[in-house]
Amino acid sequence: MTTFRDVPLSDPGDASDATPAAGRVDAPTLELTWTDPVTGVRGYLVVDRFFRGLASGGFRVREGLDLAEVAGLARAMTRKEALAYDPTDRYVPLGGAKGGLDLDPSAPEVEDVLVRFFGAIRPLLERSWATGEDLGIRQETLDAAAKRVGLASTIEAVFARLEDPEAARVRLRRAFAVEVDGIALADLVGGFGVAEAALALAERDGRAAAGMTAVVQGFGSIGGATARFLHRAGVRVVGVADRAGLLVAEDGLDVDALLAIRDATGCIDREALPPGVREQPGSAWLGLEVDVLVPAALSYVIDETNVRLAHAPWIVEGANLPVTPSAEAALAERGVRVLPDFLANLATNAWWWWVVFGDLPPTADAAFARISARMRALTAAVAEDAEQAGVTLRAAALARADANAARLEERFANGPVD
Repeated sequence: MTTFRDVPLSDPGDASDATPAAGRVDAPTLELTWTDPVTGVRGYLVVDRFFRGLASGGFRVREGLDLAEVAGLARAMTRKEALAYDPTDRYVPLGGAKGGLDLDPSAPEVEDVLVRFFGAIRPLLERSWATGEDLGIRQETLDAAAKRVGLASTIEAVFARLEDPEAARVRLRRAFAVEVDGIALADLVGGFGVAEAALALAERDGRAAAGMTAVVQGFGSIGGATARFLHRAGVRVVGVADRAGLLVAEDGLDVDALLAIRDATGCIDREALPPGVREQPGSAWLGLEVDVLVPAALSYVIDETNVRLAHAPWIVEGANLPVTPSAEAALAERGVRVLPDFLANLATNAWWWWVVFGDLPPTADAAFARISARMRALTAAVAEDAEQAGVTLRAAALARADANAARLEERFANGPVD
């Protein structure tokens, strides 16, 4: 059974009182709740807004997922898309959306449930919503489910609007085939962007990478890549947390060695740890004395119950919605700056579309160069805006995203791609 709602939801991702763009109705365009007729599992799709009749946002599978969480993630996607807008790009941002299943990602029935969900909403997936992998699911599973309902991919809605969709398909296939040191480029670009944003923020404050320390919570594609590129830039990564706990080395972890013993779920093999690595409870990551904290796993991991433990001057949100609004307000009172997720982790989404729209060739060198330039410039600009206006980084990023969204509305007014 599928139900639709048209009522406002609170936005768990918005810890700012920034004014929305002119004409913005503070409610999602579409909210859909689906119940699997076989298992009773709930599925959700929220389209925060459409640009040119299109919306984009990943699909997650997590036990306990609910409509409010999906709505917050969809709102963040609108901001992420809008923040990446550059009128000189071929890529024109889409509206924000998010989908997901309230289901244990290790359950054997995940793909079958996903097939039934995709089948129920096939017209939206075919014409209006483009999606990709998120927490708890891989792109291969999404693609397999799409094919089982008669779609070639999960981004058919975008391909259908392009002048040469076959060329775009070829570019994307080639990009997904690229590996760097045995790791897929697609699994590196997001964390590379997070690392570049963190470095840009620190350098603006006169801090050199070689003198900095960091902790990364989560060691999957985003967390692992963030740790990798911070380490390679000279940052001393003293702690990495995965689902089995926290690994610490005051002199710095050998991140490459840990990546080599990481499994497909981002968990590090404790039997193969390098010498000098200590194990601590996973909850201890937040209290380590470091310069940068990177929550890069689950949402809402820093809240009113544990925010007092955070001592780092910067928190860079690698995950979606990892800091609750009340926690961020408490951090701001203490002078801790939070770089919001819709800025810090936008590189994966932007890379996909740069390749699809033809702004970027499907190579690693081109990807890293463009991501570095865009993330550093955008982070510096938002930091400057925040300083000039005397507001938080989130408020400054929100204002910039809303201004870009207004420009997009004026340019297209939900019409076809030019």
